Amino acid sequence: MTALAVTGHMDLADESVPAVRAALDELMGRYRDSGQGKTLVGISCIAKGADSLFAEAVLAAGGRLVVVVPSRDYRRSTVEPDGAPLFDRLVEAAAEVVVLPYERAGRQAYEAANALLLERADRLVAVWNGEPPGGRGGGTADVVLAAREAGIPVDVVWPDGAARRAGSR
Repeated sequence: MTALAVTGHMDLADESVPAVRAALDELMGRYRDSGQGKTLVGISCIAKGADSLFAEAVLAAGGRLVVVVPSRDYRRSTVEPDGAPLFDRLVEAAAEVVVLPYERAGRQAYEAANALLLERADRLVAVWNGEPPGGRGGGTADVVLAAREAGIPVDVVWPDGAARRAGSR
């Protein structure tokens, strides 16, 4: 079994999505079950952007999806209406759903979710532009640094032409 967790930007530019998805599909192909008893497990908080694209790529590769929901109110308070159908579909497709014991979504819940991702991961997939942490904590760069400090290998996915939406940080 290979357990891959994901961290990544939520604010991918629309024109970047196909290239990021293709890069994730290619990466998942390397970990796909080759008939030798290896099972691909993808662990994701299924937030919009990178997390959901990763989850879709895991499922497309025949992998097992584990969803980590940071808080009890996460779907209601955080998932935007246009993202709800995808969120619900991914939860339904998941082999396991872990809802953390936080009532409300927020920094503490997100940091706990990131810690659980790293605890369960053999590797981290980072859909990341390589920029350093923004100082708020819990962002993509912070998770990459925590993984590296813990000795977890990181696969960075940022294909040529990938970008975040204008005004993002």
